Amino acid sequence: MSHSFIQISDCHIDDVEHAMGINTHVNLKKIINKIININTDALLISGDLTHNGTITAYKTLQQILSPVQTRLLVISGNHDINNNLNAIFSKNLFSQFTLGKWAIISANSVQTSKTSGFLTKDELIKLDFSLAQSTAKHILIVLHHPIVPMNSAWDDSLSLENPKALFNMLDKYPKIQAILFGHAHQAAEFSRLGVKIISCPSTALQFNNETRIGFNHYTLHDNGQLTIDTQWI
Repeated sequence: MSHSFIQISDCHIDDVEHAMGINTHVNLKKIINKIININTDALLISGDLTHNGTITAYKTLQQILSPVQTRLLVISGNHDINNNLNAIFSKNLFSQFTLGKWAIISANSVQTSKTSGFLTKDELIKLDFSLAQSTAKHILIVLHHPIVPMNSAWDDSLSLENPKALFNMLDKYPKIQAILFGHAHQAAEFSRLGVKIISCPSTALQFNNETRIGFNHYTLHDNGQLTIDTQWI
C-alpha cells in the first residue's frame, strides 16, 4: 500500500501580480491547475508562501489555492510574516502529520529579518522529542532552508547555518528516510548515509537557469521506499 503528497515551495505571492520580475500569481495558478488533476493525499507548501507577508497577499494566495480539495499543510519561510500567516492559514500550519506508516515532521529554520536559516536549541530539542515519540515506521523531515551545499549558482551562505547540529541529532533515528526543503528555487536530490535530501523547485521561478516552474510529487510506500517525481510546466 502507498500514499502520496505534493510539495510546492516559494510561491512568492505579492499584493500585485508581479514579484521578482515575473507574474507569480499566474505561475502558481498553472501549478494548481495541474495539481488538482492528480490523486494525492495532501499538498504541502514549504515556505515563502508570499513575497512581502501582507494580509492581502495571504488572502490572494488563499483564493488561488481554493480549487485544491486535498489536505493543505504549510510551514513558514523567511519571506513570510508569522502573524499574518497565522491569521489566514492557522489551521494549515503543522508540526507533524501522518500518511499510512509514515510521519512527516516539520522544523522551523526561519530567523527574524535574516535570509539564512538557523535551528535554535529549543527547535532542535522539539524536533528530537517529536522523533523520539513517533510511532511511525518511516519518517520525513521538512524545513524551509537547504541543509547541504547545492552545487550550483545558489549562494550557500543563505542556507541553514547549523546543519551539523541537525545531522548530529537526526543520525540517532534510522527511521528517517528523507529530508525535504525549498528556499533555493531549484530541484535537486542528494544522499547522506542512505537518507535522501531533496530540494523542491519554486512555483515562481528558478535560480539555476531552469526556465520552467515545478513541484515534487512523492509516493510513500509501506516498505519505506520513497518515490520522487519532479513535474515541470
